[in-house]
Amino acid sequence: MSLRVSLKAAASYDRAVVEQALADVLAPLGGMEAFVRPGQRVLIKPNLLSAKPPEKAVTTHPEVVRAVIRLAQRAGGIVSVGDSPGVGSPRQVAARCGILAVAEETGAHFAPFHESVRVKAQGRTFQELEIARDILDAEVIINLPKLKTHQMMGFTCAVKNLFGAVVGMRKPRLHLQAGTDKAFFALMLLELAEEIRPALSIVDAIVGMEGDGPGSGDPVSIGALLAGVDPLAVDTAAAELVGLPVELDWPRRVARESGRAGTRLEEIELLGDPLATLRLRRFRPAKKGDVGFGLPPFLKQRLRRALTALPVVEEQRCTACGLCVKHCPPKTMNLAAGKVRIDYSNCIGCFCCQELCPHKALTTRQGTLLRLSQWFSRPR
Repeated sequence: MSLRVSLKAAASYDRAVVEQALADVLAPLGGMEAFVRPGQRVLIKPNLLSAKPPEKAVTTHPEVVRAVIRLAQRAGGIVSVGDSPGVGSPRQVAARCGILAVAEETGAHFAPFHESVRVKAQGRTFQELEIARDILDAEVIINLPKLKTHQMMGFTCAVKNLFGAVVGMRKPRLHLQAGTDKAFFALMLLELAEEIRPALSIVDAIVGMEGDGPGSGDPVSIGALLAGVDPLAVDTAAAELVGLPVELDWPRRVARESGRAGTRLEEIELLGDPLATLRLRRFRPAKKGDVGFGLPPFLKQRLRRALTALPVVEEQRCTACGLCVKHCPPKTMNLAAGKVRIDYSNCIGCFCCQELCPHKALTTRQGTLLRLSQWFSRPR
């Protein structure tokens, strides 16, 4: 059952449309009753990246959250909704994106992730992880991501959404631990997802994000919901839905390299609406961020600026609010004379600054060799 993924068309966020599409996408998997039993503590984990309104497509749409809460309650679950945003308090972010109001209207408990618990990890690389107590206390976890591009990882969906289980400023610590090694960071995401093991992942792909996601890209109408047990298999189906190749999706790329199941469409049983009828014709990925995969470390370090993409400040948009400076994991950004400066010698290319900027004032500059590699790889 773990490598089954269901798909269903959903044309809009109209409440009746979402409720029907959610029931339909879960039906081939046994319905919500297959995952939630009466009296169980259910935690719904949406994407609450930052305090943006729903139409920006930065966070999981509140109507999708509402529909999932309702189904879980009808199955007898005691429902909470929680996450740890990248910037801002959980309650402020949830209020701005409409999810707090949904929780209050449905009687679900809002769970701002505050307390972390260190757990002995079962993964092969990370021996210990810090996870929000709310996640550990739940009997059923429903992962509720938004389909978006991601400037660092290429793609954020079911696997990456579980990074929100890491509370607050512990996220930058993990970015620092990974440094400039995208493969290492992707491996951490995979092992975190395997540790949390959500009972169900439901993807809000009615309107997703293309371009410079996850916070500064452009909304794109996709018109679908996806659901499945295995986050990696769900991500594979979601990436195929928008035509994103595996080389641009770091978690799936690393999962395939490490022999994990669920990175190829032929390994997955697709249910519901045919993928071919839902597939997006055009989808703009995030700018490619690295062509140094597999190079010896000494060579990759020497050529780093030419091989990778790094953030650049657009001064005409920047208001010098200081959010990027405050949340930069390696503390390589500073404010000088009312302008944001970046010390590129220490920048790890995590794009947290771009992810969290409320004014889209940080863009991406690709190195010379990276631009050349993309030019030569274009179809002729």
